[in-house]
Amino acid sequence: MPKRSVPHKEKLLEDLQNPEFAAEYFNAALEEGDMGVILLTVKNLVEAKGGMSKIAQQTGLNRESLYRALSEDGNPKISTFYKVLNAVGVKLIATPDDHKAA
Repeated sequence: MPKRSVPHKEKLLEDLQNPEFAAEYFNAALEEGDMGVILLTVKNLVEAKGGMSKIAQQTGLNRESLYRALSEDGNPKISTFYKVLNAVGVKLIATPDDHKAA
């Protein structure tokens, strides 16, 4: 009998339990530079860390507002973004852009 494969999303959410993987996943989205990709990445991190209700409770944010902020067309405040990142265990850190260095 052939071995069954694990659905991609299920495997991704499992992998995101690893803090190093989660950080690299988030960094890859930041490198992409597309806000839709970044928001989807954060949404996946939220799902992996217990879901919107749990993260809303941890951050003190309204669950419905959190869904809107992290939607494809979302435009979260930086304070919301930082609260969510903190709750899922990743940090946003600035580094010099080698392509823009003088």
